[in-house]
Amino acid sequence: MLLGLPLLAGLTVPRLRAVLAHEFGHYSDRDERLGAFTMRGRKAVLHTVEMFQEGSTAFHRAIGGLYVRYAHMFLRTSQSVARDRELAADRMAAEHAGRDATAATLRARPALAAAHAHYLKTYAGMGQPLGALPPVGEVYGGFRRLLAARPGERLAALSAGTRPPRPHRYDSHPPDAERIARIEQLSADGRPDGADGPAALDLLRDPDGVFVAMEAQGLPDEVARLPRMSWEDLVLARALADAEEWSRPLRVAVARVLRSTAPAGAPASADPTGVTALREESALPGLDEVLDAIDRGLLWPEVADRLPKPPQAARLTGASARNFIRPTVFDALAGLVHLHLVGNGSATPDTGWSGLPGLALPQRWETGLDDALDAAVSDTPDTAPLRSLLTGDQDDLADPADPADRADRADPAEPAVSA
Repeated sequence: MLLGLPLLAGLTVPRLRAVLAHEFGHYSDRDERLGAFTMRGRKAVLHTVEMFQEGSTAFHRAIGGLYVRYAHMFLRTSQSVARDRELAADRMAAEHAGRDATAATLRARPALAAAHAHYLKTYAGMGQPLGALPPVGEVYGGFRRLLAARPGERLAALSAGTRPPRPHRYDSHPPDAERIARIEQLSADGRPDGADGPAALDLLRDPDGVFVAMEAQGLPDEVARLPRMSWEDLVLARALADAEEWSRPLRVAVARVLRSTAPAGAPASADPTGVTALREESALPGLDEVLDAIDRGLLWPEVADRLPKPPQAARLTGASARNFIRPTVFDALAGLVHLHLVGNGSATPDTGWSGLPGLALPQRWETGLDDALDAAVSDTPDTAPLRSLLTGDQDDLADPADPADRADRADPAEPAVSA
């Protein structure tokens, strides 16, 4: 018997007892006498079908076709036995762990499965584009952090709106809704549903050591040798990599437009847009240069025409073209803003265990960024809201409490006052 991490990390001891009682219930004398024989037969039939499918000769295909017909008949006729076997194990679990705890465990499984899938995609694999891993023991063990930050309904929200997987027509397990209904038909036993019990991981002497051992067994050698980063450093590095990826197409397009509109042979002093500094492909414009290009009216259509787009969108013109490319420009400007805020120390990494990992921005950016970006990428672009936010950054960097800074900002015609 294998006990998966989502159950061990996400269940309480009473609910884990229901899982174990169900599994061991298959070995009790209350199971159908032919249940074990039937299950072994189903496994043997499926294995044989797979072996015939791997064969490439005409003989394999001919015999395999006949056997597949037999397999369908056997699985169909044995399905009721297999399902009765599961229901008997559920009754055993309810008897030993409690009716309500057993039903609650079945209800909790979809949320735990969705949470674990979210964790693997969003956190465990976060460093894949960077060639890095979370801290030792956190590739799998970090799932505990997500569960701790999402109690109750916040955890269930991860599976909200998702359909349960479509069962196979020969599935040996009845639908969860049917199993829960059968369990709730049993007599109440007065035992709680186990929600407030101790965590199942508390049963382990060394949970951290278990997660380290899981990495040693579960990660390929070439992956296990990747450098490790703290969660905060990993979130920051990924946020920067994403911002670079989002912003690069726009920066390249702006650079090309600026080069194409620069007077031939114009000296740097006569080049207010800084085009001369952009003649090298590696020197791409930053946020200020991109905003200057937008203010010059270059976004629609000059810059937009140079942004990558699929062939089916290449012939779009006018409003259709702008609407198609606008989200790309929006994301690119957002990436440039993130790079700017990290560069001046205003943005910090946020692991976001209760939401999504990313950057924590200053409050005025959190509340005003989307509207400012919408204005900058509108049909009549307006960069003033975005520049206003940038001006606020400059004011923050000048600390009015610093005497040296006050002196720097003092009116030169006004004599300094000394104590």
